[in-house]
Amino acid sequence: MTARQPHPSATLGNGFTSHAGVGVLLVNLGTPSEPTPGAIAAYLREFLSDRRVVDLPRALWLPILYGLILPLRPWRLARAYEKIWTAEGSPLLTISLRQMSAVQQTLGPDVVVALGMRYGHPGVAAALKMLERHGVRRVLVLPLYPQYSASTTASALDAVFAALARERWLPELRTVNHYHDHPDYVAALAQSVRAHWADHGRGEHLLMSFHGVPRRYVEAGDPYEQQCRDTAALLAQALGLGERDWSVAFQSRFGKAEWVAPYTDRQLLQLARQGTGRVDLLCPGFAADCLETLEEIAIRNREAFMAAGGQELRYIPALNDGAAHVQALANIATTARRTSRRWRTSLGATCRAGCNGSELVKNSGPSRGRP
Repeated sequence: MTARQPHPSATLGNGFTSHAGVGVLLVNLGTPSEPTPGAIAAYLREFLSDRRVVDLPRALWLPILYGLILPLRPWRLARAYEKIWTAEGSPLLTISLRQMSAVQQTLGPDVVVALGMRYGHPGVAAALKMLERHGVRRVLVLPLYPQYSASTTASALDAVFAALARERWLPELRTVNHYHDHPDYVAALAQSVRAHWADHGRGEHLLMSFHGVPRRYVEAGDPYEQQCRDTAALLAQALGLGERDWSVAFQSRFGKAEWVAPYTDRQLLQLARQGTGRVDLLCPGFAADCLETLEEIAIRNREAFMAAGGQELRYIPALNDGAAHVQALANIATTARRTSRRWRTSLGATCRAGCNGSELVKNSGPSRGRP
């Protein structure tokens, strides 16, 4: 799905493009098409069949997936999805579409912005085809995962490469590996926390909850846990927090294997039992609100925290399509193309008003920025 209509001169009769345009492909995880067991089962089948997500031997994993998970889990998840589904549909999809449109508006008419979901619709392959029809010959892939993990970022890039493997004329391609310490991303997080405090008052503790991954993934070399902790430390620094004012935890685990710890649900219970009455909770790794933030955190974990003696668990929404986040994504895209003069000419000029030019010249990539 794209935010622009094709230029009249973009496509020739033979299918080749007439000018070399620049495109930005935003990629997020995906969502079921509707909150029903059937739609959720179809989504889980694709998601949990990805070897990047579950790296167990197929002979061991597939009987579990098809014999236990797919027959049972969709029914439980349907009740959870029903609690967060809106009149517009899936929150993740509607927010992602708004992000796409806002980034398009920020980057301007010389860039085509598209959205592809790793699982479900609109798919990555369809988004790449739409960019091709818009005359795009240079594609910047920006996975909406600030912290790199093989189970998210690498899987998104796998989908891009698999789609392009079927093409005869490949576009020039650049990818964003992560942006966990990009100063504009950290600044957007800090602004969202300050805005929440201004509206609701400041809690006694700020818990930063990231999606978990199995411990063995990190032991195999995945940098995800460290990048999460780096993001949290940078945010705490930007907010001027003391060591006891904040902590990090990891959510959404399933199965019996050990995952990266501490676990969010257990951390909240511990805070409640220690007498911490009011906790503010932020999920910095989620670019858009979804089931894991709106139901798992804002409903289920809130109820558990209060049942354990806590007074108030206040969820701080994801960055979503807020202005600071949109500008950060546009700046990250602009930063990522800097090493190519041809890309800089097309993409850089469109972000001039919102980008800090001196920072973009000094830094060689998103990973080197510090607030």
